[in-house]
Amino acid sequence: MHMNTPPRSTIRLTRRGRVALIATGAVVAGTAVAVPLLSLAGDEETKPRTLVIPEGWRAGQVYEAVDKALALPAGTAKKSLAKANLKLPNDAEGNPEGYLFPATYPLQEMATAEQMLSFMVDTANKRFNGAPIAAGAQRNAMNVYQAVTIASIIQAEAATKADMGKVARVIFNRLERGMPLQMDSTLNYALNRSTLKTTVEDTRIDSPYNSYQRMGLPPTPIDNPGEDAMRAAISPTPGDWLYFVTVKPGDTRFTADYAEHQRNVAEFNAHRKASPQSTT
Repeated sequence: MHMNTPPRSTIRLTRRGRVALIATGAVVAGTAVAVPLLSLAGDEETKPRTLVIPEGWRAGQVYEAVDKALALPAGTAKKSLAKANLKLPNDAEGNPEGYLFPATYPLQEMATAEQMLSFMVDTANKRFNGAPIAAGAQRNAMNVYQAVTIASIIQAEAATKADMGKVARVIFNRLERGMPLQMDSTLNYALNRSTLKTTVEDTRIDSPYNSYQRMGLPPTPIDNPGEDAMRAAISPTPGDWLYFVTVKPGDTRFTADYAEHQRNVAEFNAHRKASPQSTT
């Protein structure tokens, strides 16, 4: 998430247009949340009664968890998408990423993968399409799907709940200035990984999720955000920040000054070299 270039003034936007550009930062990945996959009732012989979907999980992780919870062959949940008839926005083009809402779901005795995924999407629609999310998205000149996409990046980028509003503000400030995202979290999604270490080679990959080379929001959300990230997406913290980097756990620095950001990135790199275990 270290931005390699200062702001640019003349940039063409993609069809997703005005609400399309985002920020930077090196942070704890949302997918690294340590939450038990299954809440077990009783001993090991007892089947799980609930399925816990943590905030920030990607769709692939959710599919795998559904298969395990329902004792289905690997790949069953993903294959079930074709017949699940999920109630997704048109912009999603059938991809439920972002709409598999993080929550604890009851496991019925005869539940199917389609039913579980539908339950998650229906839950997301209830949370996202009602006030205040829908009204907040409209207030910020975007539709709900764009808000979910932004929230998914906030979820992946913000090290703490307190940082979420600031990350959101960086996003909106960059949107207004026509700056590229340059977000490591979108690269990680393209590469199906979770890491704080991004190379120059990574930033050259040919992917619509490469926000170093592609203008605009990624084509879909990059994970399934929770309510805190959604609230941040529609109510950014006031500020002029354009850059951020998590130098070390608990120390995320936001700035509007590119030179200051470069110094912060240098400190992040120095800390990473001193603590190799923090790079993944």
